[in-house]
Amino acid sequence: MHSIFRNNVQSRGFLSAILLVALLSSSALAWQSGATATATKPAATLTSPERKAADRVKLETIRQVTTTLSSNEFEGRGTGQPGADKAARYLADRFAKLGLKPGGENGTYLQSIKFKSAQVLPESSVKVGEVDLKHGEDYLLVPPYTSEQVNQTGGVVFIGYGVVSQELKRDDLAGLELKDKVVIVLNGQPDGVDATAWRRATNPQTRGMSIFGRGAAAMIVANVGTPRQPYSTVANYLSRRRVNLASAPAPPFTIPPILLASDGAMEKIFAGSAMTYAQTQDKAKTGEMVSRDLGKTATLALRLKLAESTSDNVVGILEGSDAKLKEEAVVYSAHYDAYGIDGGRIYPGAADNALGTATITALAEAFTKAFPKPASRPRRSIIFLAVTGEEYGLLGAEHWVGHPTWPLEKVAADINFDGIGTEVYGPVKRIVGFGAEHSDLGTVFEEVSAATGNIVTPDPLPEENAFVRSDHYAFVKKGVPALMLMGGPEGDPSVWIPRMKKWMETDYHSPSDTVKPDWNWTGPQTLAKVGMIIGLRVANADAMPAWRQSSPFNKPRISAKPTTGN
Repeated sequence: MHSIFRNNVQSRGFLSAILLVALLSSSALAWQSGATATATKPAATLTSPERKAADRVKLETIRQVTTTLSSNEFEGRGTGQPGADKAARYLADRFAKLGLKPGGENGTYLQSIKFKSAQVLPESSVKVGEVDLKHGEDYLLVPPYTSEQVNQTGGVVFIGYGVVSQELKRDDLAGLELKDKVVIVLNGQPDGVDATAWRRATNPQTRGMSIFGRGAAAMIVANVGTPRQPYSTVANYLSRRRVNLASAPAPPFTIPPILLASDGAMEKIFAGSAMTYAQTQDKAKTGEMVSRDLGKTATLALRLKLAESTSDNVVGILEGSDAKLKEEAVVYSAHYDAYGIDGGRIYPGAADNALGTATITALAEAFTKAFPKPASRPRRSIIFLAVTGEEYGLLGAEHWVGHPTWPLEKVAADINFDGIGTEVYGPVKRIVGFGAEHSDLGTVFEEVSAATGNIVTPDPLPEENAFVRSDHYAFVKKGVPALMLMGGPEGDPSVWIPRMKKWMETDYHSPSDTVKPDWNWTGPQTLAKVGMIIGLRVANADAMPAWRQSSPFNKPRISAKPTTGN
């Protein structure tokens, strides 16, 4: 699950964690004992073919593929790195051996995507006065990165919150010369100000234009962390290699360097000044004007590595049996990428998301084994889509829907598997179907969950808007109904919640996200079976799923013709 850094550093993985807390809390369980629990709906049953098909989902396949992809051999499957290429070839080979039709480009299982990457190099240096700052520990360079070398030297000016606003009767820049200076600005706001007016005054574009419009050479942002997202969390992500689509437009102008600084770095920068950094913050918080020239010189010598590379989406197709409806398709998606090798360390990405990739691989196997003869297959075609680049912003999924290898207006639905591995904590009993409330898929999801003895759990924290934070959302924006499935273990929540919290603290997006000896593989098997039957029903229905009129995502599927290969 990727980090939504354009808004904040709270990732979907962290979001999944708090969702699970809500899912397993006593209040949520009590809620589920009411009308929302659908496991006991008497009308929901499985047909004999559905049961037989679901029985083809092999636990061992999920375990094997997860273990293989998260091994050191695949080097974390980093987008644009050799490990990702190896993973794509491995998945393509699995699809080929299952007899799936190539669904990529030029008669292959692969859809090649061009990426550009950027990374701050260790030889970068930042010095303020006599203090040398260390990248990651003391400061971070904010993307986008447009040059391999950035050199700036200038006097240091502290500008408080950097606010110039007639509405607030405030001018933090009054009497200060900013031309060719390195300015330090505080994040946050003083006590007692009108929050709405403050947001207007501190809009990034407004504040940036005000500061750089006066000729500032660089900006250092202080007071970055919060109790929920401390500087260390921000540093964990922004200090890593950045990846984007090569087709993404470059900034229309050169952006002066913007750094985020830790509180520790700020204390060192303010040492020897009239006030310490902590004293300055306290006074700023009261609304007092604290802007001043610090009488120091800053020297920035930033060195970056900018590179271009390719990675692949992997696409396999089980062609449908109906002469007409086989032109339409149900997509199963999962991202196979993790953070690869970064800073000399491998990020295996076992739970996030080798597990989800293994799930759709096991589904591909189950479909081919359950329906070996073309005439016996589901009426619509089934697409198995393993995407790259998810951790950097759903890049592989966005590329596929922008350059589909199947007519996009004939994609019936997307069923996505992505999470933090909560389904391996124990036998799955509760399932969240993110997006169920938006389309006809919700009815299918509820019926299948009930028929398989599982409890449908509504999104426990709808205000967090989890539905827009994984690969399926790329399909949603094109008008294709979608679901993301997350499983919750049965049993005592007092056991699972501490385990989940520990995983978030120690394993999430880290080198320790590895397969653990105590993983219960029946959980992902159960989730896969539910996903398989949902897809099977959609594939055999007379009509494709439709959006509910009340859904804000309700719009027609966008017509996008396929690229070469299908």
